[in-house]
Amino acid sequence: MRIGSGRHSLRLSLLRGTSRATLWARLSTALSATVSASAAILLAAGLLAGLAAPCFADDAPKPDPSGIATGDKSAAVDAAGNPFVVAEPTDKTAPDYAANKKAFDDYQAQSAKEPLAVKLADSVGHVRVATNFAWTLNTGYLVLFMQAGFALLTCGLVRKKNAAHLMMLNFAAYVFAFLAYYAVGYAFQFGAVAINAAPTNLGGIPTLNHFLVGSGQWGFIGGKGFFLVGPAYDSASNCLTLFEVVFMETAGYIIVGAVCERITFWAFLLCELFIGAILYPISGCWTWGGGWLSQVGSTLNLGHGYVDFAGSTVVHAVGGFCAMALAIILGPRLGKYGPGGKIRVFPAHNIVYVVTGTFLLLFGWMGFNPGSTLGATDLRISVVAVNTNLAAVAGSAAAMLLWYIWFGKPDITMACNGMLAGLVAITAPCAFVSPTSAVVIGVLAGCLVCGGVLFNDRVLKIDDPCGAISVHGYCGWLGAVSVGIFADGTYGAGWNGVGATSYLGRAGLGVTGLLHGDTRQFLCQLMGATLYAAWAFGATYAVFWCVNKAKSMRVAPEVEEQGLDVPEFGMPGYPEDAVVTPY
Repeated sequence: MRIGSGRHSLRLSLLRGTSRATLWARLSTALSATVSASAAILLAAGLLAGLAAPCFADDAPKPDPSGIATGDKSAAVDAAGNPFVVAEPTDKTAPDYAANKKAFDDYQAQSAKEPLAVKLADSVGHVRVATNFAWTLNTGYLVLFMQAGFALLTCGLVRKKNAAHLMMLNFAAYVFAFLAYYAVGYAFQFGAVAINAAPTNLGGIPTLNHFLVGSGQWGFIGGKGFFLVGPAYDSASNCLTLFEVVFMETAGYIIVGAVCERITFWAFLLCELFIGAILYPISGCWTWGGGWLSQVGSTLNLGHGYVDFAGSTVVHAVGGFCAMALAIILGPRLGKYGPGGKIRVFPAHNIVYVVTGTFLLLFGWMGFNPGSTLGATDLRISVVAVNTNLAAVAGSAAAMLLWYIWFGKPDITMACNGMLAGLVAITAPCAFVSPTSAVVIGVLAGCLVCGGVLFNDRVLKIDDPCGAISVHGYCGWLGAVSVGIFADGTYGAGWNGVGATSYLGRAGLGVTGLLHGDTRQFLCQLMGATLYAAWAFGATYAVFWCVNKAKSMRVAPEVEEQGLDVPEFGMPGYPEDAVVTPY
């Protein structure tokens, strides 16, 4: 009876002349509610499955949710990273076995004579890990605050009639991508991190030690930590979760700038769930979760394996090329291209928002890059911070001056995009290069973002309202390749398990680029950066081409003309502009 009544009511609505825009809004609202309800059901079902999973074997590492057992004498090291505890050698065929066995026996004898020293070492190790916890969490809070920067930047760059739409997209991106990452994304990315990439600054997280797909040095997807239960219900694991989820969210925010002013809300939610659960965490495992790409230095003799210190490709290129695929599927905004392909520029509606948002992002980047050491005890953080700022200002200067030369006037929006381009490009090499190299990288990024925006607009005919594809996609690719060019070997000894004692015939040499004699690292970076671009674009295009064929992801033309604020979200961003009819 209710179904019949509903259909009858719909037919009456149509007969009574209800506008297409109103009907479309109602249908979109209903579909959005259905998508949200379905996601909630899936999350609840998965949580029950995780809680009902059988216990891990008794001999498996035990999680430490209280944080009492995390950090002991095994975490105590000197300034050079030499451990207090001497491990017992197990390989009797090793040429240095006799020397290592003597060192172990001497340590055991000294420990028996000085039990107080061992007890003090437990305290030192705990304090070291605690210090790194505090650093990692605080820098994670800085990265979280970048959401405010993204919101202001993207909102300011679009037309006034879509301001509330932009704010809602930024807000919803955090909410839904976080839920997806909590459910499965974190496990896919870091479920096996203890195998090849144990974060020693945080105590190693030994409970996350299983690949869902692959094994050993050929792991592709992590397999522990779903819904943060079991082995992930651990103080060190949760510290890593907080820091890493805000990186994932950055990739989720990036797409907002490329899909805004024309995407439906339900389609945007699907995009965020896809990024948080699948696209970002799977490829993130390859480099940061101890996966196969980080291990090609050992398996294929390609330098130190693929290196991306803070995410030029793992975060930014993934977000940028995902945005590119979505922008192509959605098509350009109405009126963007006129007869003969003539480009119509839609000016930013609030330059104050744009500049304020850019500086908030710069501020947050002081957590993004230095925080990626996962420890204040790694004093390279000072170099990382200086490099990050230098690349930012160099990128902004290059973009500002280049635009001035080309068009006769500097453009503040391009100057801001140049700053962001420099930040994106330095994110991968920030720990491995000198300040002078950081300036060069920033200049290259500032030029690339200008050329990239014009190339997308004029050649590819991709409508990218905020320049997200150029800033994050193209410059993210440049950043990872820059590691293979400019890395000077002063940092990263033993990175990814390669060259712990010597590299290229030199003791203590870290990650090294083409200009300093390592061709293989350059080839590895070129391959890995291109792979990330192809993965993000290809996977996104394949999934959402199908979604768009099933139901259009784009709002109705009349909604786009009116502006998405009221039809999609029920309220204008600037209500004082609305015409009020007096009683």
